[in-house]
Amino acid sequence: MSVVPPAIAVNPFYCCWTQSRRWIRPMTIQAGRKYPNSDEYYQKNAGKFWDKFYKRHKNKFFKDRHYLEKDWGQYFSDYAHSASGKVVLEVGCGAGNTIFPLIAAYPKLYVQACDISPHAVALVKSHPEFKEDRVNAFVCDVTVDSLLERIKPSSVDVITLIFMLSAVSAYRMPWILQNLKRVLKPDGYVLLRDYAFGDFAQVKLENKNQMISDGFYVRGDGTCSFYFSEDFLSTLFFQAGFRTVDISTYCKQIKNCHKNITMDRRWIRAVFNNLD
Repeated sequence: MSVVPPAIAVNPFYCCWTQSRRWIRPMTIQAGRKYPNSDEYYQKNAGKFWDKFYKRHKNKFFKDRHYLEKDWGQYFSDYAHSASGKVVLEVGCGAGNTIFPLIAAYPKLYVQACDISPHAVALVKSHPEFKEDRVNAFVCDVTVDSLLERIKPSSVDVITLIFMLSAVSAYRMPWILQNLKRVLKPDGYVLLRDYAFGDFAQVKLENKNQMISDGFYVRGDGTCSFYFSEDFLSTLFFQAGFRTVDISTYCKQIKNCHKNITMDRRWIRAVFNNLD
């Protein structure tokens, strides 16, 4: 189903649906907040924070994403009667939790994979299933580095953004989408899965007064997370020249028996089509 959002600003007014089922409006933390220089500080140092993250957790933090074949198999499937498979660009590849399930499921698939963390890229290259003829892994900060320095223009069939776009603040997102668009084929697709507004983790960060700009929060380790509404995300991509093919928010209650709490988790999933 196509969605044609209204022409609104990239950074709209946010609301959050809380566990008590009432609407709250996050308030921007003023100059007296304990974190310096708001989101700009954390964006400039994102590489350092994420490198520390992967040095600490290695490949143990995230699980392999085998659900991608079930959810989006049609976008990864080989072209009919073609000797070569599709080219996928995985942005924010981390330790390879998206890469290796995909190349195992699709023998002809070729993956370009990048991450801001050199340690994460090293983890990908040290994986027992890593093969240079199937995966090209490289360090890249897509908020400032042009992908054209490593990838040919209009050469990628599918771009995956799996819990990646939320790691940057809203003011950087339009540039990132233009960066992706330069290497994506006309009529290519962007597949996104990320955190949705009202997620338990957002409410927890909000209660700790850790919001550094609208919808954008810093965790204790210095890494950041943005929480998307469907309207915001579809408008962001529409303004960058993409058509919304599908978008939905998935909600799940998770019980933590040890802490005796119930967590309302919310994720957003979307497919966008390049209009060029």
